[in-house]
Amino acid sequence: MKINYKRLLYSIIIPVFLGSFVGYLTATSNNYSDLKLPSFAPPGIVFPIVWTILYTLMGISSYLIIQSDSYKKNDALFIYGIQLIINLFWSIWFFTFRFYFLAFIWILLLIGFVVLMIKKFYEISKISAYLQIPYLLWIIFASILNLFVYFLNI
Repeated sequence: MKINYKRLLYSIIIPVFLGSFVGYLTATSNNYSDLKLPSFAPPGIVFPIVWTILYTLMGISSYLIIQSDSYKKNDALFIYGIQLIINLFWSIWFFTFRFYFLAFIWILLLIGFVVLMIKKFYEISKISAYLQIPYLLWIIFASILNLFVYFLNI
């Protein structure tokens, strides 16, 4: 398959930009360092690094779907878009509004959509699906951290 570098770049820039934009919007209300955190909580500096990597993998993965000839790609990309929107709103619920329990429920919804997205991607491109595994593992970890934050800070 010939690589369309412009399309690949756009595919990566879109989730990285959206994630960065939401990070910027929530930066002034980001109270992570003020929270009571469980012992397994990573330092705050870890999050932008991990999310940049994950958004880059999302972009590469979505590019593989976009470039496919599969008649299923529109459905897969629709689920991709929904999960990305759900992902972006989690930060707003958690940091801006400090709705920790709602954020926990929201991230469970995100996990469901990511699993569905992986399934849809797998039907089109196994590599594309495999690129989403680190994302799924990270949000499972984040959901556990979110739940602990809720209980430690009520």
